[in-house]
Amino acid sequence: MDNLLILGAGGHGKVVAETAMLTGRWNNIAFLDNDNTLNRVLGIPVIGDFDTYLDHKKTYSNAIVAVGNNRNRHVWLTKLEKAGYKIPVIIHPSSIVSKFSGIESGTVVLANAVINANASIAQGCILNTSCTIDHDCVIGKGVHISPGVNVSGTVTINDYSWLGVGAKIVNNITIGSNAIVAAGAVVISDIPDSVMVAGVPAQIKKSFGDEL
Repeated sequence: MDNLLILGAGGHGKVVAETAMLTGRWNNIAFLDNDNTLNRVLGIPVIGDFDTYLDHKKTYSNAIVAVGNNRNRHVWLTKLEKAGYKIPVIIHPSSIVSKFSGIESGTVVLANAVINANASIAQGCILNTSCTIDHDCVIGKGVHISPGVNVSGTVTINDYSWLGVGAKIVNNITIGSNAIVAAGAVVISDIPDSVMVAGVPAQIKKSFGDEL
């Protein structure tokens, strides 16, 4: 078994760390975090800040990023990969993942999530607690699917978008990149890039341009 370095010791980092422990895949786990007041989190040592990532390669062959900002998460995954770290997929033992699905490196699948047949999940996604991704969906890089989200079949969600808690996406929808779907929204039509939608049915409430 290898050792695992987790960048980010906040709330999401705690969940990723516990999920990693439950898999039994790593001998040792450590955090990097930019809060220099932290020494240990969940009993796991915090051994430096993010910028020290190159110093730990000899001890920690695997690394993953546990930060909520979708773009920042992907930027750091790219740095780790270029530095020669192995970037794993971390899947909670209680989740249900079809053997016919595909999940790229740096993605975490958390407790009770379901990924059905022929779903394709790109690098660095968060598939959070009890979300469901149905058949033939395509999820772009750095996407965050929040707890309790239901994504119906043949949905495409493009890079860096974020679906809030309990959102529901009907079949055959495309959601653009850098989009935000508010908590509880029901999406029944395509969503363009760089907007926030909310409501039932979901409607555009704000445009972001390229600021996300």
